[in-house]
Amino acid sequence: MPTTSTPLQLSDISPAIIQSEIRSMTVECAAINGINMAQGVCDTDPPAPVVEAALAAIRDGFNTYTRLDGISTLRTAIAQKLAHYNGITANPDTQVLVTSGATGALYAACLALLNPGDEVIIFEPCYGYHASTLLSLRIKPVFVPMQAPDWQLDLRAVEAALTSRTRAIILNSPGNPSGKVFFRKELESLADIAIGANLFVFTDEIYEYFLYDGTQHISPATLPGMAERTITISGFSKTFSVTGWRLGYLTASERWIPSIGYFHDLTYVCAPSPLQHGAAAGLLALPDHFYTEMSQDYEQKRNTLCTALAEAGLTPSVPQGAYYVLADSSRIPGATAKIKARQLLKDTGIAAVAGTAFFGSGNGENLLRFCFAKKDADLQEACRRLRNT
Repeated sequence: MPTTSTPLQLSDISPAIIQSEIRSMTVECAAINGINMAQGVCDTDPPAPVVEAALAAIRDGFNTYTRLDGISTLRTAIAQKLAHYNGITANPDTQVLVTSGATGALYAACLALLNPGDEVIIFEPCYGYHASTLLSLRIKPVFVPMQAPDWQLDLRAVEAALTSRTRAIILNSPGNPSGKVFFRKELESLADIAIGANLFVFTDEIYEYFLYDGTQHISPATLPGMAERTITISGFSKTFSVTGWRLGYLTASERWIPSIGYFHDLTYVCAPSPLQHGAAAGLLALPDHFYTEMSQDYEQKRNTLCTALAEAGLTPSVPQGAYYVLADSSRIPGATAKIKARQLLKDTGIAAVAGTAFFGSGNGENLLRFCFAKKDADLQEACRRLRNT
C-alpha cells in the first residue's frame, strides 16, 4: 500500500478560527445550571400566531424544500414590512431572499460579492461572527474602533482604513455588543465614503425593533445613492424570540440576488419550510403596537440590569438599542477578561462574555457583555446576585 510522510492537517485558516467565547461561556454556564447572560438566546416566549402557524404548517404537510428564495407568502410579507417600517421598496420576487438566519444571509452575500484577499471595514466593538465569517472566506476584516463610552464614530479613522483592496463596510445597528445605534448624520457620512470608494455596505439590522429613549432606526439603503450597493440583512430570531429557528432574510438589488441566492442554496438549500409559514403569519398578524410594546418592555429590562450593574460597581455603557450591555469589569479579579468572566460565573452563577470577544485589536480586557433578553424572574434573580457580589 502506498504511504506518505506528509501528515494530514487542518486548512490554513483553521488554527485562526477559535470557538466563540459566547458558546464557551454558554457551555460552562450550563454545567453549573447558572443564569446564562452570555448568549443572546432570547428565552422570552414567541408570539402565539407565529408558533401556531408553524405547527399548522407541519401538520398540513409543508415539510419539504421550498423555492431557494423562500415561500411567496413570506417574501411578500417581508416586502410589505420593509416598505412600512424601513422605507425600502423591494420586489418580493426579485429583491428578497429568505435565509437560514441572518448569519446565513451574510455568509451567502459575502460568497457572492467578495473575493479572497479583499478587505472589509468593521467597527469595533463588533459581533465576532461578522469577522469570523470574513476570515473563513479568506477576506480580511479591518477593525476601526469606535470611541467609548458612547461608541462615537471616527470618520477620519474610517478614511485612514481605506486601501485599494477595500471592498465593503459591515454595519450593525442597533449593534451587538454595544447597543450602538448609528444616527442619520453618521450614516450619511459613511454613505459618502461608500459611494466615493465604490464599496458595498452589508448592514445587519437584526435588532431593528429594539430601540430605547426615543432612538430611531434608519436603514442605510434608504439614503441617496445607497440602494444598489446596500445588502440589508435582518431576521426573526430576536423579534419573535425564535433564535433556534434560524430564519432570516436579506434584500438587495436584483443585480445581486441571483448570485447570493445561488450560494445560499449551495450552502443551506433553503430555510426551514414550516417555520417560514410561522414567520409570515407573525408579520401579517401582529400589529404595530406589538413592536412598540416589545421595545418598551426591553427598555425596562435594560434599565433594571444597568441599575444593578452600577450598584454592583460594574459601570455599564447604557445601550441605545439591541439587548446587550457592556460593563466595566475592572473590580473583578483576573488578569484577562476571560478570567474575569469565569470568576464572575464561579462567584455568582451568572455567565457573561469577555469583552475581548468583540475586539480585533486586543482591547476589551476590562469589559464584560451581559444579555438582558431574559424572562423577568431570571433577570431579577441575576440582578440580585450581582448586587450581592
